[in-house]
Order: sequence, then C-alpha cells, then structure tokens
Amino acid sequence: MTYRIEFAKPAAKQFKALPPQDQQRLKPQIDALASEPRPAGVVKLAGNENLYRIRVGNHRIIYAIEDSQLLVLVVTVKHRRDAYR
Repeated sequence: MTYRIEFAKPAAKQFKALPPQDQQRLKPQIDALASEPRPAGVVKLAGNENLYRIRVGNHRIIYAIEDSQLLVLVVTVKHRRDAYR
C-alpha cells in the first residue's frame, strides 16, 4: 500500500527556499513516507490528532497522515529553531 505525498503551499515554498544540499538530504526522507508514513523515529505531536514529525539533521518535516485517503500531507519543512512557532 503506497501513500500519495502532497505538499501544502507553505511547505512547498519553504522546501524550495532551502539550499540545494539541504533539499537533497530531505527529499529521500520525504519520498520514503510514501511506503512507510510512520517510520522508526517518528514523533506524534501533542495537541494535534494526526500531525507527526521526523527529524533530518537540523530540519524538521511536520506532516499529517490521512489513512482513509492514503495521503501524506507535508505541512512544514523548517529548521528546528523555527519549526514549532
């Protein structure tokens, strides 16, 4: 079962604003969410029913999982100091 990955508009803009070397490091991690949306090391965020976060170096990828639609929606891609504001 493969999930579809979509970016929210702000997340797509944040991802494109990152330096190319950071994009290359984050892209495989985001693509891997299609086959396993809850990989080892994922953290469910408190206060939100379906938001999860994965850590890739100093960056955080915050995403929502819609199991009924087989969808992973990337909500935020930011540096760790800015990700939770």
